[in-house]
Amino acid sequence: MNQKEVSNAAGGTAHHRWWAAASTGQLVWGIHAFRKGYAGECRLMPLKAFGVASLFVGAIASASVASLQASGIHSVEDMKAVGASIRTGLGLTRRARDD
Repeated sequence: MNQKEVSNAAGGTAHHRWWAAASTGQLVWGIHAFRKGYAGECRLMPLKAFGVASLFVGAIASASVASLQASGIHSVEDMKAVGASIRTGLGLTRRARDD
């Protein structure tokens, strides 16, 4: 494996840090908007509440992607392998499939 293949296999050069920065930014912005409260016309209050909730959901999603990429999980197949490893470690048998 050359250096470029290793870099691509590891998700690039610290690609997960961008996701973590996005998560932090959304979380800080959401907390700031939540603490600021509502100021303005009462008809727009539900829209602002939805916007603040969206910031928190986006922060959670970005943090999840960052943690998955930082741990080396880059595809669904990687996630399946981790799940199989956890089940094996717990001593559980393989699930039967209904095909």
